[in-house]
Amino acid sequence: MPYVNIKVTKENGGLTKEEKLTLIKGVTNLLAETLNKNPASTVVVIDEIDMDNYGLGAEQISDRRKAGK
Repeated sequence: MPYVNIKVTKENGGLTKEEKLTLIKGVTNLLAETLNKNPASTVVVIDEIDMDNYGLGAEQISDRRKAGK
């Protein structure tokens, strides 16, 4: 049973329900086509992380976005 965890920053209100479904279907299809995994047993979890709780290069993503990075 494949388990895929996608982590994205919650920007501009976060992902829409439709965007999440597109990710779930896309990842599931990719595993089915590439690795011959059963879509019925593929788990996809999407975690939306507040930009203050996500760091890169010793900076919070919220600050990096404000700085145009």
